[in-house]
Amino acid sequence: MVIATRAGQPQATVNQEIRFCRSPDGTRLAYAVHGNGPPLVVASCWLSHLQHDWQSPVWRHFLDDLGAIATVVRYDERGFGLSDWNVTDFSLAARLADLESVVESLGLERFALLGMSGGSAPAMAYAIAHPERLTRLVLYGTVCGEPVVREGDELAEEETYRSMIRVGWAKDDPVFRRVFTTIFIPDATEEQMRWFDDLQRMSTSPENAVASRIGRQAVDIVADLPRITAPTLILQATGDRATTFDNAVSVSGLIPGARLVALDSRNHILLSTEPAWATFIAEVHEFLEPDRRSWASARRRTEPLSPRERDVLGLCADGMTNEEIATALTLSPRTVERHLSNIYLKLGLTGSAARTAAVARFLRES
Repeated sequence: MVIATRAGQPQATVNQEIRFCRSPDGTRLAYAVHGNGPPLVVASCWLSHLQHDWQSPVWRHFLDDLGAIATVVRYDERGFGLSDWNVTDFSLAARLADLESVVESLGLERFALLGMSGGSAPAMAYAIAHPERLTRLVLYGTVCGEPVVREGDELAEEETYRSMIRVGWAKDDPVFRRVFTTIFIPDATEEQMRWFDDLQRMSTSPENAVASRIGRQAVDIVADLPRITAPTLILQATGDRATTFDNAVSVSGLIPGARLVALDSRNHILLSTEPAWATFIAEVHEFLEPDRRSWASARRRTEPLSPRERDVLGLCADGMTNEEIATALTLSPRTVERHLSNIYLKLGLTGSAARTAAVARFLRES
């Protein structure tokens, strides 16, 4: 068990279990579980670090808000974070095998899958290979699924990026890494940019960064995308320079029944303060609602409320508003709202009187 704290607020603790498994080729993979709700496996972007992300002014809201509506399973890709760095195979086949290994290690039978950025490729590949395992598929910042072919100036630009990684990735001076930071989060604060500068060096080696980039650009599954049968939600920032909106349009046109939501943002990683993030989490929450209802029905007989949910409900009983509860528990108001939504779902309560009824039941059982 690893305890992570919110940066600058050490009193806020999060229980995160970090575990390890091995892919068929022997690569050791680190994965983590946190949150409460139906299982949501996240094939995240290549730049991740399971423990470091909890102190992040860039990633923390993803972990908090998704964990309030689902039991989130994340893993560091091969060559990154807490997973093995001594690897050479960054092919889609190897990355799909990694995802399969994490799922099998957890013993998951049915689950939702979120593919983010470069992680969208193994997520789509999993949906193609194992349609019976997925309840639904979410893609954010998705790749288009076909190999990247560059010539002329575009090829020269790509070679420049690879040279900057080889030369500047591991240096103390972040000047080269800042180029990638401004592509990923152009509207970030200086604090957020500095953190992302550091994440790049912390998450992997220059060699792995280049090899992974080359492997991701060779992905070729576009012809198989129409075979995806899981209900699919695709979200994409309209001004994203890392994976363009055109990618999302192409993928949504190929996956039967897929729904595309345009997000008004220039950031590849949505920031907590921008309206696009509120839209993202609201859309994911609504999309996962059938899974949440099924999960709540199964759980209602065994464990009605988690300790954190009881904390929230107890403060409701004390007459606190959501904002006051958020301050008391060092959470965001949105996270408090998600906890209350889980409580109502588990207790089978709906409508404007749900809060009053939940508090009344809590007082009777206390």
